[in-house]
Amino acid sequence: MGITRRGFMKGGALAVVGTSTIPSFLTRSVMAEMTTAAANKKKLVVLFQRGAADGLNIVVPYQEKNYYSMRPSIAIQKNQVLDLDGFFGLHPSMASFKPLYDQGHLAIIHAAGSPDMSRSHFDAQDYMESGTPGVKVTEDGWLNRALQAEILVGKPSAFRAVALGTQVPRTLQGKVPAIAVNNLADFSVGGRGPQTSPISNAFQAMYDESSDAVLHGTGQETFEAVKMLKAADPSKYQPAAGVDYPKTPFGNSLRQVAQLMKANLGVEAAFSDIGGWDTHQNQGNTNGQLANRLKEFSDTVAAFWMDMGDEAENITLVTMSEFGRTARQNGTGGTDHGHANVMFVLGGQVKGGKVYGKWPGLANEQLNEGRDLAVTTDFRRVLGEAAYKTLGSKNLEMVFPGSQVNPGQFLNFV
Repeated sequence: MGITRRGFMKGGALAVVGTSTIPSFLTRSVMAEMTTAAANKKKLVVLFQRGAADGLNIVVPYQEKNYYSMRPSIAIQKNQVLDLDGFFGLHPSMASFKPLYDQGHLAIIHAAGSPDMSRSHFDAQDYMESGTPGVKVTEDGWLNRALQAEILVGKPSAFRAVALGTQVPRTLQGKVPAIAVNNLADFSVGGRGPQTSPISNAFQAMYDESSDAVLHGTGQETFEAVKMLKAADPSKYQPAAGVDYPKTPFGNSLRQVAQLMKANLGVEAAFSDIGGWDTHQNQGNTNGQLANRLKEFSDTVAAFWMDMGDEAENITLVTMSEFGRTARQNGTGGTDHGHANVMFVLGGQVKGGKVYGKWPGLANEQLNEGRDLAVTTDFRRVLGEAAYKTLGSKNLEMVFPGSQVNPGQFLNFV
């Protein structure tokens, strides 16, 4: 196999991200047991809905008259929404979210988004993952910086920051080493034979023979963590009784997040994403393209929540999408690139059962540029509160430079 140390398995079952400088945790001579978040067993899960989800049909402002006039064929009717508070209602395909909301575990932040006005998927995703809207030269991601802003008093796990996928996303790139896991069941370690992956054998051999102390340390720690994981036999993992994840890539990714967390490998931050939200044509209403994606999304998140059981008490899960969609439907039964959107926050410590944020309204004169839901809550306020209260990332200027986000601006959903 043509494998290099720095390029090892970029598109395979396990990707290890190198850093341009020696990771600080490898240079410390005196180490305590773990980081603050790990000591408190707190974990932050971030989900990205790539493609710009239609927040207006996800959490429907069904008391807004203009909502129905602007969406004659794709609106969710008043008698079809799952009522939340007498003004907003969930899309009926998200029935699995309703109990989480009613039980006070799920908070909703509407009219959230970026201050940057870009309608480019690429730019808007980059800005949201870097946490620096309008700045294209940021080298790392906000979630990596959130981990840097923790009080780090010990040797972190190789699984401290993990993404489900073939490569580490922009969100987790930076000084804190992060790994990407595509399929746990495909990664086996030690020994030889038909049950052993040639990928893992190459991984082990490469780092056993390495003379590079820094890379050897990083690789060996990761290898040891994978050995710990494999002891639980990932291929035979069984979710909690009654939990049935959707048989989709996204369903499998959150199933594996639960598996990693239950294995007590020191996961503090986990990331996954789901595409398919760019509904320019034939979006549908209670049925169709968006409805199908919403059912998969909400059923998967609800399954993860149930699967974690009592451990869910220490988890905060937050969702994000690069921007919303136009308030008016277009001529092909879809919606175009918009501005404000909706974010969900789920967790054991979350003060749910409430729609947070200032609602800007959907009257024609209230729309952004005459076409979109206006942003009233900067997405960094939501992510900043989640990082501050879950990971203990107190230095919010480090996490979101220039944003002026501070605890006084929190919505207090946690």
